[in-house]
Amino acid sequence: MNTIGRNDIKRMVEGEPLIALSLYTPLCGTCQLARRMLVVLEQLFPDIPFCETDINYIPEQAAAWKIESVPCLLLFAGGEIIGKWYAFHSVPYLYEAIRARLPR
Repeated sequence: MNTIGRNDIKRMVEGEPLIALSLYTPLCGTCQLARRMLVVLEQLFPDIPFCETDINYIPEQAAAWKIESVPCLLLFAGGEIIGKWYAFHSVPYLYEAIRARLPR
């Protein structure tokens, strides 16, 4: 999973047809667990770039996206949010949730 900075977020989100972005904070234990799940999902969806960024460095963008907490997984298609998850539950849960939102 690639870590992207605040200067690359807009370019990545708008430049990729489909992208998954994980928002976290470094001291969040739940975020660390969520990251392990996302590493598995990255292997299950090889055509979707999975990226992550520390929400502390993007407060304006987090407000614009109406982020309520971390961890948060955002799925973008064509620069628009098509999925937002805060509760990750399990890898199978996230797999089905992402698959259901993929453009056909």
